[in-house]
Amino acid sequence: MAKLKTLFVCSSCGYSSPKWSGQCPGCREWNTMNEEIETKSSASVATVSNKNRTFSNVSAVSDISTSDELRYNTGIGELDRVLGGGLVKGSVVLLSGDPGIGKSTLLMQACGTFSNDKTVLYVSGEESAKQLKLRAERLGVNSDQLLIMTETDVETVCEYIKSQKPQVVMIDSIQTMNHAEIQSSPGSVTQVRECTNLLLRTGKSLDIPIIIVGHVNKDGAIAGPKVMEHIVDAVLYFEGERNYAYRILRAVKNRFGSTNEIGVFEMNDIGLSEVENPSAALLSERNTNVSGNCISCVMEGSRPILAEVQSLVCTSGFGNARRMSTGFDFNRLNLILAVLEKRFGYRFSTMDTYLNIVGGLHLDEPAADLSVALALVSGITDKPVPDNVVAIGEIGLSGEVRSVSRISARISEAARLGFDKCIVPRSCLKQLKVKTDIEVIGVRNLHEAIANVF
Repeated sequence: MAKLKTLFVCSSCGYSSPKWSGQCPGCREWNTMNEEIETKSSASVATVSNKNRTFSNVSAVSDISTSDELRYNTGIGELDRVLGGGLVKGSVVLLSGDPGIGKSTLLMQACGTFSNDKTVLYVSGEESAKQLKLRAERLGVNSDQLLIMTETDVETVCEYIKSQKPQVVMIDSIQTMNHAEIQSSPGSVTQVRECTNLLLRTGKSLDIPIIIVGHVNKDGAIAGPKVMEHIVDAVLYFEGERNYAYRILRAVKNRFGSTNEIGVFEMNDIGLSEVENPSAALLSERNTNVSGNCISCVMEGSRPILAEVQSLVCTSGFGNARRMSTGFDFNRLNLILAVLEKRFGYRFSTMDTYLNIVGGLHLDEPAADLSVALALVSGITDKPVPDNVVAIGEIGLSGEVRSVSRISARISEAARLGFDKCIVPRSCLKQLKVKTDIEVIGVRNLHEAIANVF
């Protein structure tokens, strides 16, 4: 019997080496080299002569028909938005997120719509059939066309798919699947990669869409090699704090649609509910006439969203002032504080500063800079920003307010929700294409913005 060969494989990039090292030579990540056993398939490969070989998978592009239906409607508008209009036939979608965020709940709700007129196979390696039945009853899913399969052998799953040919397949989760010819444990780099490849070939050959659930590691990245993200057609992240009701579904890769769209959901007793108007939901409980608050408008794909920025500035009781940011980049906060102190004389260096974005949102767009700056000025001066004001703009290091994109859509959203005044960069005024009742004030720098607000 041949001796088994031991390899050390990086759990981040899949790099393999015969020796262990603390840092991966491929991706330079630390402590990611895991021991695995290299195995070779026992099946012999038959050599086919060139004269007998056929190429049935080659066809002229003019002969390929697209007249058939290409997408399945999931019945969840926010999910369809992120997927680019629906689930494409033959596509492989990777859905990831923190434990307990609602991945399995979202898939079961989608199964409820699919199973009305399609055969759906839900494969679970983590839960029993009775546990899945309890979730289905809670979500109101009950159909004879929804098939439950509790199996971890990926070859058995693929053989069933080939024989029964369901129209949609859900795999929950890829970390529990294992390939019998691979000696490493389920969830390892080799297992995840080979199981994903086998599911991909099966789905593509039969034109069956497959949604795969993937766990995330402590750094927030999808557990497994990066090659798994490269071979699938779409990668979706389900984000949100478990202590908050709102969840955000975001696409970081999509071969059949835009990666800028997001879907907003609210977790409740009956599952995930779509939030069709996120701005109104996020602003429904805000206090009025309170210092330190300001409204911003950011673009999430083609959707403008109004978010409330809250700041709290108080005297520090220690030698070093404390700064904390939730939902906004910490380095960006320090940059804005430095601009306010250097250019406008506000002494934040002796003050504890806390910044929070309401509802668990993460504002990554520079257009939120102006509202953050106004909220900080309001917090240190204890003067409230008027409740009818929305601030939009990027701040430079010299205190100038720079232009942002899609200004017309942002102003229209603010006007629709009843705001009366909008502070925008002056250079954006020439981009306005719609006339609204809202007062639009263009400013060149942060000094003019402060003068028009306070």
